[in-house]
Amino acid sequence: FVYLSVCLTKLSLVSWPFSHNRLQNKHSVSWDLPRFVKVVEVGPRDGLQNEKNIVPTSVKIELIHKLVASGLSVVEATSFVSPRWVPQLADAKDVLEGIQHAPNVRFPVLTPNLRGFEAAVAAGAKEVAVFASASESFSKSNINCTIEESLARYRDVTSAAKKHGIRIRGYVSCVVGCPVEGAVHPSKVAYVAKELYDMGCVEISLGDTIGVGTPGRVVPMLEAVMAVVPADKLAVHFHDTYGQALANILVSLQMGIGVVDSSVSGLGGCPYAKGATGNVATEDVVYMLHGLGIETNVDLGKLMDAGDYICKHLDRPSGSKTATALCRLTA
Repeated sequence: FVYLSVCLTKLSLVSWPFSHNRLQNKHSVSWDLPRFVKVVEVGPRDGLQNEKNIVPTSVKIELIHKLVASGLSVVEATSFVSPRWVPQLADAKDVLEGIQHAPNVRFPVLTPNLRGFEAAVAAGAKEVAVFASASESFSKSNINCTIEESLARYRDVTSAAKKHGIRIRGYVSCVVGCPVEGAVHPSKVAYVAKELYDMGCVEISLGDTIGVGTPGRVVPMLEAVMAVVPADKLAVHFHDTYGQALANILVSLQMGIGVVDSSVSGLGGCPYAKGATGNVATEDVVYMLHGLGIETNVDLGKLMDAGDYICKHLDRPSGSKTATALCRLTA
């Protein structure tokens, strides 16, 4: 019975509610695309926090410098969380202090509570991020509190950030599906996104944490959120577990989203969602955007150099299909 329940949950994640969405939303997507897309690099934080082995501080700093050299204007540097929960990012202070702060480049850091925020500010953070879940079960397993408790906690953080004149980014996880609850209704995503927006987050990143989304399910989710939060305040953050990330990004662009999160070489995953693979690779996102004639200000060659650097340190092949293919062509 337990095995059957798990299988049914997984099936609901993959199939719900495909045919209904296709019929209801067939006219809601256009072929209009933004001329410029801001790519937010999350590899140094969201990617490296999932590594089994600790990556040296010097390697993290060099990776960030290489990513900035490629033209990326936003690089999520680290997270000020308890080393007990995320030992891979215990060096957050040293990483942030070791970065060469280039003009017009932002280095947001994750701060799960007021204590983390204060530590980030003391280390020189100019931008912070908070994260809430659209799934009650995932919120409890990931940050050990209910959705409402997490929002109350972040109101304290955002209030303090405003006093310091610090920019705040918000994340919403499990915007399509949850590893425990299955499918997540768009209205739940819209509620959490609106709460984060109302408390002062200038940008809300919508994350498909376990990578189960398809365009047919992303469209109604975005429609629900865009009804309460302006499109120019939204970003998308897709994991590529089922190979749907680029398709989901494309439909998001068609709906007016102009900010995309990604991770160099596809680093990452989710420690609380078994089987969830890494974020969509930044190299693949940039290759697709350039192929659509969309500007990013990112040099793909230099971006691949950054990916090659961290992959050699981790002793693994790149998770980017673009980087793999181009390297074969030039070998």
